[in-house]
Amino acid sequence: MTGAGGFIGHHLVSDLKRRGHWVRGVDLKKPEYAPTDADEFALLDLRESGNCLQATQGVDTVYALAADMGGMGFISANHSQIFYNNALINLHTVEAARRNGAKRYLYSSSACVYPEFLQEEATATPLREEDACPAQPQDAYGWEKLMAERVCQYYGEDHGLDIRIARFHNIYGPLGTWEGGREKVPAALCRKIAIAKSTDNPEIEIWGDGEQTRSFCYIDDCVEGLRRLMESSHSEPINLGQNRMVTINELADIVAAVAGIPIVKKHVQGPMGVRGRNSDNTTLKRVLGWEPGITLEEGLGRTYSWIEQQVASQTD
Repeated sequence: MTGAGGFIGHHLVSDLKRRGHWVRGVDLKKPEYAPTDADEFALLDLRESGNCLQATQGVDTVYALAADMGGMGFISANHSQIFYNNALINLHTVEAARRNGAKRYLYSSSACVYPEFLQEEATATPLREEDACPAQPQDAYGWEKLMAERVCQYYGEDHGLDIRIARFHNIYGPLGTWEGGREKVPAALCRKIAIAKSTDNPEIEIWGDGEQTRSFCYIDDCVEGLRRLMESSHSEPINLGQNRMVTINELADIVAAVAGIPIVKKHVQGPMGVRGRNSDNTTLKRVLGWEPGITLEEGLGRTYSWIEQQVASQTD
């Protein structure tokens, strides 16, 4: 598994081990917040083709989760770096998997592949898989993800590699980045509200007017969806996310309720991304007979509790 030192990869490694699989994890770094459960962990720069050959040697299934990515602040400010690094990672990894004789290949894509012109209103219609073309992603991250999806499909057609493609919709939970600029909005809000609680200062900053909308999927549902996808025969891209859309203001209110404190929202300038985005789970339910079931309140409760502990440990 590439990206095994990251948030989703770390959780997925643990799930695969619980189900009795032998796992090699590969990343630039080991998981930051808990030890890996991988049988073998290799520190490799996957922008180098030789490292990708080493990473995929002797395995029949490749989970390609490695990416240079982060929250909206990072994505909107690092277009060339993101496209260059991720293109190299993805091209080298799928070719290495082919050369090493891997049978099945899962590519972790993103809801960022969807056209910006379908996401201009906060009340945007949920996005179906077929909406990705004609293409107009907002950022380089989305363009490269869409390109990599197509590359994987070509490898499936030309070389018989059994492809799976999951388009993640805002996955969140414990053991993920929560500070430093690469964190996503659920983690950022949990951190801000935990600090507000510990300092008795109820004011938290929110980028823009806070009325931009998203859906958020808890990590355990993400991992379960990946398991079901890999056990299916579905080789086309598929949404993997919740279909409950909330504003960022509402998200902050849910976290504040979990924390048990009132907050004062201070809206400031900052990158907001598309105005509205939600997942259409019609294909997910039809193909997998399942959809994510962990509520936003439950998932944020678990996430906030973990991030509050991280914040507290820095002030001890």
